[in-house]
Amino acid sequence: MATSAQISMTEYLHSTFEPDAEYVNGEIEERNAGEYDHNAVQKAVLLWFDQHDKEWRTRTMQEQRTRLRSGNVRLPDVSVFPRDLPIEQVYTRPQLIAVEVLSPEDRQSKVQERIADYIDFGIANIWFIDPKKRIGWNCTSGDWIRKDLFEVEATPIYLALDELFRQVDANDE
Repeated sequence: MATSAQISMTEYLHSTFEPDAEYVNGEIEERNAGEYDHNAVQKAVLLWFDQHDKEWRTRTMQEQRTRLRSGNVRLPDVSVFPRDLPIEQVYTRPQLIAVEVLSPEDRQSKVQERIADYIDFGIANIWFIDPKKRIGWNCTSGDWIRKDLFEVEATPIYLALDELFRQVDANDE
């Protein structure tokens, strides 16, 4: 992932990147994207939550800019917000769920920085999915806890990886 020279938050927020990029420690960071497996799983996660948005009183967004306490701006692959959270063009309040789909180029140190940012910001559920290995981890605590079924405590909200990957496979037929 390439980075550029230091720029201000204001300059970042008033710039357009194709594809969109994150703002990390005063620099623009390109996101790993574009591979089929990553995109297929990201789409399936987005559709999973989107089909339940009304029932679960949530709002699901893809690559939504989120301005964190650290001063960084991250774009989780999929964000699930409580429906009663006011809409912002760049969110400044934590989403209920941040889902990240790993890419082969993702480096552990960068992923750990992302998790630390999300924890510091107060995101209640931080989930990672590996589309190649078809496994997932709950990283909410900072630890990598293997999960096949993600659940939001005290709610009906869940994400079942077996169902998700069946949908991915069905779309590939």
